[in-house]
Amino acid sequence: MEDLVQPVSLVRVAERLRSGDTEPLAEAERTLRRIAEADGTVRAFVPEPDRAGRLRAAARELAARGTAPGDRPALYGVPVGVKDIVHVDGLPTAAGSALPPEELAGPQAAVVDRLVGAGALIAGKTATGEFAVTAPAPTRNPHHPDHTPGGTSSGTAAAVAAGMVPLAIGTQTIGSLIRPAAYCGVVGFKPSHGRIPLDGVLPVAPTFDTVGVAAATVADATLAAEVLCDGFDPSKAPAGRPVLGVPEGPYLDFAEPGARAAYDRQLAALAAAGYEIVRVPLFEKLEEEAFPLFVINLYELSRAHADRFGRFGELYDERTAQAIVQGQGASEEDHRACLEQREHFRGAIAEAARAHGVDLWAAPAATGPAPGDLGNPGESVMSLPWSGAGLPCLTLPQARTEGELPLGFQLVGHPGGDEALLAWAAELERPVSADAT
Repeated sequence: MEDLVQPVSLVRVAERLRSGDTEPLAEAERTLRRIAEADGTVRAFVPEPDRAGRLRAAARELAARGTAPGDRPALYGVPVGVKDIVHVDGLPTAAGSALPPEELAGPQAAVVDRLVGAGALIAGKTATGEFAVTAPAPTRNPHHPDHTPGGTSSGTAAAVAAGMVPLAIGTQTIGSLIRPAAYCGVVGFKPSHGRIPLDGVLPVAPTFDTVGVAAATVADATLAAEVLCDGFDPSKAPAGRPVLGVPEGPYLDFAEPGARAAYDRQLAALAAAGYEIVRVPLFEKLEEEAFPLFVINLYELSRAHADRFGRFGELYDERTAQAIVQGQGASEEDHRACLEQREHFRGAIAEAARAHGVDLWAAPAATGPAPGDLGNPGESVMSLPWSGAGLPCLTLPQARTEGELPLGFQLVGHPGGDEALLAWAAELERPVSADAT
């Protein structure tokens, strides 16, 4: 099924459109052709009655403005997919649910305003698991359609992996973007919590919810970050190579043997290439440390759905309903206490990094390759501590032998250190992707 895997470079597409070598309508037509070729199998996009008419009209309207090539904004004419919990004017938000769309309506999201302001065209809504909780979307993995594409940003990652769009917007509460990107073999970037506004995004757990992107390369993710992240400043990119921290302890034991072996080989290859790697005892009581994160997540989920669940509970997937009911059992006092415990958890990670001189944490992006069960989107534990702490994360596609499913190599930065993470990830991209199994 390799013909389904055809990611395209956002940087190159954007350069052609800004220079005038390609016009918006031509790029829109390419996107429509690719969706027609691949999405019947991949199912990355939410079906739309007249996507072609809408997208062509938007491309013609953009071109009719007559913006000269030298004045075209960063994403001029670039088709972008947007996860279906993010409001887009003119497109209903269903959030992968059976609820009436009018119950979920709202003003266009700030992230979409930024995309449109940068000249992007919205190719459509990408499929999501119901309300971005646990139920899987109908999306399939482009590398092997009988395998899951991952968590609730699965449509986002699969749309990029299949080359339908060069950029797609996803969200992550725990592992909903990094894991699908790893499973689908693309770059996933989850910024620091709050770096991209959440206005106009249906909430899961606002303490953790983060808007991010899937793209083919780190350069592509960086271009998107320059447009989408508050105050993004490329000059903050540091000089020199990063010190990579390995979080030794029970956390790494969650990786399956094959994934752990690939991770260890990757670290050895990076050490041989001259990168300093330090091993740091961390998350030594992970289940105990993670418990407050689960309480916060479920408590906030139950409050976000209190009204709708009371009126439409029978329309919810039972997995989503179960999570909401669990969250209803937590009190405001429980939530407050867990938020305080989370601050200690965040502080412990920061102190460990400071004490050992860690610039980036390096970890597996998922417990293993994509499971061969479309009903099982995989485990989020490899993202859990980092998302719980609100840290910026990025996964790089890791080299694999022919016929194997992708693995992801996860890099985690410091709070607000998105520019450093992206700059260092760009340096690490080649040695990571070149690593042989």
